[in-house]
Amino acid sequence: MDNFGQVARPGKVYLVGAGPGAADLLTLKGKKCLARADVVVYDHLVNPRLLSYAPAGARLIYAGKSPQAHTLTQEEINEVLVESALDGSTVVRLKGGDPFLFGRGGEEAQSLEQARVPFEVVPGITSAIAVPAYAGIPVTHRDFTSTFTVVTGHEDPLKEDSRVSWEKIATGSGTLVFLMGVSNLALIVKKLVEHGRSPDTPAALIRWGTSPEQETLTGTLSNIVDKAGAANFKPPAVVVVGEVASLREQLQWVEKKPLFGRRVVVTRPPEGAAYFSDLIEELGGESFEFPAVEIVPPRDYAPLDEALRRVEEYDWIAFTSVNGVKFFFERLQFLGRDIRVLQGIRLCAIGPRTAEELEEKGFLVDCMPPEYRAEALAEEMKASLKSGERVLLPRSHIARQILPETLLAMGAEVDDVEAYQTAPGRGNLLLLREMLEKKGIHIITFTSSSTVHNFLNLLGEESKSLLEGIMLASIGPITSSTLKDRGFTVDVEAEHYTVEGMLEAILSSIDTWKKAE
Repeated sequence: MDNFGQVARPGKVYLVGAGPGAADLLTLKGKKCLARADVVVYDHLVNPRLLSYAPAGARLIYAGKSPQAHTLTQEEINEVLVESALDGSTVVRLKGGDPFLFGRGGEEAQSLEQARVPFEVVPGITSAIAVPAYAGIPVTHRDFTSTFTVVTGHEDPLKEDSRVSWEKIATGSGTLVFLMGVSNLALIVKKLVEHGRSPDTPAALIRWGTSPEQETLTGTLSNIVDKAGAANFKPPAVVVVGEVASLREQLQWVEKKPLFGRRVVVTRPPEGAAYFSDLIEELGGESFEFPAVEIVPPRDYAPLDEALRRVEEYDWIAFTSVNGVKFFFERLQFLGRDIRVLQGIRLCAIGPRTAEELEEKGFLVDCMPPEYRAEALAEEMKASLKSGERVLLPRSHIARQILPETLLAMGAEVDDVEAYQTAPGRGNLLLLREMLEKKGIHIITFTSSSTVHNFLNLLGEESKSLLEGIMLASIGPITSSTLKDRGFTVDVEAEHYTVEGMLEAILSSIDTWKKAE
């Protein structure tokens, strides 16, 4: 009963398919469900990045099952779902692949129905199709087959009461996809050949499909078992049997991307991380967003407000970052000031992204240096700046003093105003440590000195050992200098001080780095 003497309504359970592994293959509806979850019950093969879509206060319950051990039995999982929902919670049961394909989602739905708990099923992209696709293998093809069959690979093919009709599927389906079949591979091959499948039939094993760890092994039924043994090929993997497996050599695509097989840590603030992550993933890498810094309002708005109330008095406004532009115009609007008060003021920007942000506000920059650093901006302004002119610098509270000092030396009157703060970020440190310890991180990118300091401070004394063997990439010489001061070697430095420039530098070094590994 609730406080008003009425019967409390149960919550709701969403059985959500997490997809085959890559975080960006989660459905939009799945992401929406996670965003409003009070409780998330997740499996072993679910990409941990998906948990970041849940609210900060959500209860996360690991229900992983692996060949070695089960954290919770299926009956215990059912109880957790029912009890959490009866407490009024919104529950997401996050399952690898699709919840109704070998995910025991049907059993969970039955237990919810029996307990009269409302539920919805959110289908996921199944690994039966997505993993072969990422390996360049279509499960159907007009020239080869119009049929495919998905079979569990867990079941012992030799047991007497097998639910798999080997005599029918061996020759009755063009393509066979076995999920989690590597452990029983020899027996699966034996059964297929015994029941009429040709030993010359192409076959493929795809391990950790759609992730940076993806590996693919091809052969035929006659040699795939020996090849798997020689390669020490272990689960989790998808087994594909059929003529379509021969298309991999022609159709493989993801391995051709230059950052394939690389997981890249993005340390910049959340506001700018999405753009950088999109660039990384377009190049075939996997982005791991760990915001080492967070952009927050200034400690005191008074100095910025004072500057904005008399902004017409300035001859120049120099923006050194996208964040400076955002906070400047947000506060200008808050104070009820019309942007027309900026008429006649010369606007400067460091970097094309800052210039683009100004253009989105309707302003073209008068001055942008070819080199994206404070020293270059001061040099660019030197030709036009007159002694006695007033310059406004809306910046971070920890910005370097080289720009205002140089402008003052030129005879300008400078107001260096705190427009925002750069605070330590709140990334998932436990997950980051786990991935570093497992050598699941390949490249770490640093876009400012702040990202360097905060990232290393969060890792603490173990930072040296945890980052050993990882490519460290810097956006420019100032950031590189900070890394070196902290005792680290900079492997890559951008020639152009942008995230695009940093990726160009990474790509030009990646082949050499692979050989060194």
